[in-house]
Amino acid sequence: MNTEINKIKQLIKQGEGIEVEFKESNGSLTRSVFETICAFLNRKGGTILLGVADDGKITGVNEDTLQAQLDTLARDMNNPQIISPTFFLSTDVVEVDRKKIIRIFVPESSQPHTYKGAYYDRKEDGDFKLANQHLITNLFLRKQDGYTENKVFPYLRMEDFETELFDIVRNLVRLTRADHPWINMTNEEILISARMKLRDSYTGKEGYTLAAALVFGKENTIASVLPHFKTDALCRKEDVERYDDRDDIRCNLMRSYSRLLAFIRKYLPDRFYLEGNQRMSIRELIFREAVANLLVHREFSNAYPATMTIYKTEVVMENWNRPYMMGRINLGNLKPHPKNPTIANVFKQIGWVEELGSGVRKMYKYCPIYVNGALPVIEEGDVFKITLKYEKDDIVNDIVNDIVNDIVNEPVNIPVNGGVRKNGPVNDRVSGPVNGPVNDRVNGPVNDGVNETLSENEVSIISLLKVTPGMNREEISISINRGRTSVYRYITSLKEKGLIEFRGAPKTGGYYIVIEKKEEK
Repeated sequence: MNTEINKIKQLIKQGEGIEVEFKESNGSLTRSVFETICAFLNRKGGTILLGVADDGKITGVNEDTLQAQLDTLARDMNNPQIISPTFFLSTDVVEVDRKKIIRIFVPESSQPHTYKGAYYDRKEDGDFKLANQHLITNLFLRKQDGYTENKVFPYLRMEDFETELFDIVRNLVRLTRADHPWINMTNEEILISARMKLRDSYTGKEGYTLAAALVFGKENTIASVLPHFKTDALCRKEDVERYDDRDDIRCNLMRSYSRLLAFIRKYLPDRFYLEGNQRMSIRELIFREAVANLLVHREFSNAYPATMTIYKTEVVMENWNRPYMMGRINLGNLKPHPKNPTIANVFKQIGWVEELGSGVRKMYKYCPIYVNGALPVIEEGDVFKITLKYEKDDIVNDIVNDIVNDIVNEPVNIPVNGGVRKNGPVNDRVSGPVNGPVNDRVNGPVNDGVNETLSENEVSIISLLKVTPGMNREEISISINRGRTSVYRYITSLKEKGLIEFRGAPKTGGYYIVIEKKEEK
């Protein structure tokens, strides 16, 4: 939570601007909150801090009305007469200086939005209402140019879509919300409500969009609007040059989602986890998020195929991307951006994804439980890449395993569901450092360069970097359940002993094991 408090304080210190807005709380959400939300959606997105005055003074939100304000926000954002088209927002409550602040993250939207029928935009000095048609037209042009999913195909007809999928959607939204408006809509009305029927601002022609074709389209429909579209599922457990099994998927995104999960279930072990009183499948929790991300957040204009490859111990997913940053994504630098908000909204409505950023948080929570201590590796660039462990690596002759087993008989702490689980002694036969000669290439570097025992926390870090190389300090802190200052001290000690080093840029790099160095000399 200290990290979140620091983020809030940094935003307050930065002050209001084109992507930051402060609002005082008077017991209920005011009109100006929704005007700012609408403006952020129409511009570059931003963060609203509810409970902070314009001058940066923290006034806080009254705890008696806090939940009611959150409920009002969720309800009104899903009411097309308030915000149109509707949009789901991510919120959290952070306590700063003993006062509660509601933080509302508003991503940039792919579509123009209105608040009570009026368009709003954002400048450095605040929100403003678009009062003439010229400004509104420019907003539509800007939005349509920015997102491939909004491309209009005037020749598409309702017969180009799979009728059965609309019934599936109605059944799924009923599970998430009994009074969901899509339940009683016609197929065409669902597409219109989902903003999948638009007017091309250049030609003036109206039609169904690429998003509509990708979510609901028949295979022939998709082939006509996006010939290069496909998702490749490969199993390379044994034959890494070619493949053991393959599913060449060219159907719509809803069908693709089911086929990719079926492929995962075919080759990956299932492990169950008790959360509260509920028995849950860890595999499903992790890979539902990862598969949805692979399908929903790719850039469809590029012919680079989305791939999901199952190797002997890990799954690697790759798709073409329009990056908002370059490098490794972690909980510290996570700032969700919608890549295809219209498609993401459909997946959200049917319960296949939650709010932006929740998938990354879930993977960070459950991956270390699925494979002891293994965090996801998420890299953003022109190609977006996620690497997820499902088995431990072969450690028969592993250097790091020797260090952990031979140097110290210590338990390794791994966070589980907010607590700490101890895995017990690494090796019951070893109770201290190895003093005698060992015919092992690790023994030399360790004894020559580090004439002391590694601490329990240092062993934990070595173990984590063995499973997930490239972790940064914050990720290590979360994994071993220790504060950032303490982790800095452990890392410094390991660096001084020549066991690890930092590689990469300061903001996106991480730590790697370098025990081989002395042997190479």
